[in-house]
Amino acid sequence: MRILRNLIIISVLLVSVTVQASGVDELVRIKQNYARMLVPSGKDPFGLLSILSSIQPETEISDQVVVELHQRYPFDLKKIETYLSSFTEAGTWPDINYDDKKRSGWEPKIHAERILELVKLYNSDQTSYYHSSEVEAIIHKALNYWFTAKPVCLNWWYNQIGVPKTLGTVFILFEKQLTPVEKQNAITVMENAKFGMTGQNKVWLAGNVMMRALLQNDYELVKMARDTIASEIVKGGAEGIKDDWCFHQHGAQQQFGNYGLSFVSGMSFFSGLFSGTSLAFDDKQLSILSTLIDKGYRWVIWKGMMDVNALGRQLFHHAPVHKALSLAFAASELGGGESDECVAVATALLRDNYPVPAVNVLTGHKHFWQSDYTIHRRPSWMASIKMASDRIIGTEMMNGDNMKGYYMADGATYIYKDSKEYLDIFPLWDWRKLPGVTAFEDNAPMPLIKSYQPRNKGTFVGAVSDEKQGMTVMELDRAGLKAHKAWVCTDDFILCLGAGIQSDSNLVVTTSIEQCHKNGELLYWENARWNVVNTKRSAKGKEQRYFHNNTGYIVWGNEVVAETAERTGSWYDVMQMYHPEETHGEVTAIYLTHGVAPKQGTYQYLILPAMDKENVATFNLSDIRILRNDATVQAVYSEGNTTCWVAAYQPVQLTVSTDLILNIQTPGIYMIRKSESGRYIINYADPTQQRSVAELELNHKKVRISLPEGKEKGKTTSIVG
Repeated sequence: MRILRNLIIISVLLVSVTVQASGVDELVRIKQNYARMLVPSGKDPFGLLSILSSIQPETEISDQVVVELHQRYPFDLKKIETYLSSFTEAGTWPDINYDDKKRSGWEPKIHAERILELVKLYNSDQTSYYHSSEVEAIIHKALNYWFTAKPVCLNWWYNQIGVPKTLGTVFILFEKQLTPVEKQNAITVMENAKFGMTGQNKVWLAGNVMMRALLQNDYELVKMARDTIASEIVKGGAEGIKDDWCFHQHGAQQQFGNYGLSFVSGMSFFSGLFSGTSLAFDDKQLSILSTLIDKGYRWVIWKGMMDVNALGRQLFHHAPVHKALSLAFAASELGGGESDECVAVATALLRDNYPVPAVNVLTGHKHFWQSDYTIHRRPSWMASIKMASDRIIGTEMMNGDNMKGYYMADGATYIYKDSKEYLDIFPLWDWRKLPGVTAFEDNAPMPLIKSYQPRNKGTFVGAVSDEKQGMTVMELDRAGLKAHKAWVCTDDFILCLGAGIQSDSNLVVTTSIEQCHKNGELLYWENARWNVVNTKRSAKGKEQRYFHNNTGYIVWGNEVVAETAERTGSWYDVMQMYHPEETHGEVTAIYLTHGVAPKQGTYQYLILPAMDKENVATFNLSDIRILRNDATVQAVYSEGNTTCWVAAYQPVQLTVSTDLILNIQTPGIYMIRKSESGRYIINYADPTQQRSVAELELNHKKVRISLPEGKEKGKTTSIVG
């Protein structure tokens, strides 16, 4: 019996030793993966480094994703020489403001980023600085400054996430050179990060805890951190990946370009970091991440630039370019090249966007029903529409970011052809006339945004789609201004309707059609020819046509103002991490004016993207019949599409044609098309996301539509009537 007990004890000890040895081996492998992934090797399998190298680096950076993108730049040896020659005896660099009090773009973090750059330089055999004693001495001295001065930012994010994330990488890559005192100080820095929070913040914090665990050679803590990170690779939570393949953070708020992009970039990195170990992401987790890119992110990138409506509050210089390229790197590295699904998604994303100008293959109509966000893609153009509702927070203002973006989710509508229409236009914009937005005209400072709170009281916000075309609708009810806004997106045009426009203010109300960089002349059609708009033109008539940058605009019955102007602005006024400096540029704007305190104002205009001026001049409006455009219903019939679009705010009867009579009992958005067989295909969506059934009569025949339940409320349902 004693012999058996001893054998059991020996077996347990052997298993324990084996597990410990395995854990040690995996810690070594993870640290090796850090070096493999982060130390420049000169390899560029997808040509993305070449694209990055062609882009002028930024001099003022706050966005963590862009910081990490810039860390991929090939070594600039002239800049390195400046780092080495200007470094002071105190262990600092004279061009950094170590007393900076900004909450965004905090300058002392640059000190940490330079240390990381020098550590990569020290470990890379691509230059003569490989294992340089001079570089090593400066790294030790720069670290000692940080350990002694202990800089603290007024924004918690830098202290708990940003700085530990940067310096943690330094400590891993430079671990063998750290003295025992330095290593203990390094662990103290990393102890600022602890498990907690939600979404991407949770992932960042867990990643920092993991780096501390690697320094302490604590395998169990590494595994706990990995499991915390992987726990966010799920969809359908309150924040994070949503069922519509969008990403939310800070409440019910679309965050594709901010927290969501950091999430994708971080998860891609971790998927490579844990490869070759028992902690590697499994096929299901990689599938969720690749699907987020495929069904979410691919839709919001156009010719190498991210949609403005996806940027969130991060309206930085060159943000659309940097964020799209960051996504491209993340997609190309997801799964470490070992997952066929990940490779296929990355290949599709890269094909559509790089090299620029790329040929767009992804076409269709997509509405993110949990995010009040619509994307419409054609072979030669893309449109996006961003809204807010009593369910969805449209945008946020925080840490000096997005100081003018009060109206950014009130139906902002951007049209892209070459993708540069709005690049770096933010300091030059009239922020009360964002394209697609109905707002007050006022010279007063922009209102401030209360974070994490829905600002639009409207409940009737959503879209119907057959995945090729669709109708998007927004009930605007905010700050004393009300309107029913609708967009009909087809293969060739976007029809924009407004009705029930009313306000309780003595300010003029406007609806902006376009506000973009001037690219060629702004023209108007009169006397059977195109004429140039010189500075500004106001006109009102039965029908007016405009043309600018291969896009036509046709307006019925409203007073239209068209102008081109040289404008001056400052990036600081939009994003306060920038130094106050003036910037200049020419802007083209077209907008409607509804007068002071309108009671039941309306508008109707047509956008014809990627169309030459001859076709704009001859475009036949008789194909588009606006059946009604009022506070009860907005209804359109297109002969060419044999399709009827209806936004019914109340029960209504409509005679569309002699062979299509509608009696709509359930409010909602309808898209009704006659098929080749003669039967009608009915697509319906409930923008209030409150109903379980929709009912109507089509040619006196009762139709009952069962609607999606749970998290799919608001999604389109299709039946044959």
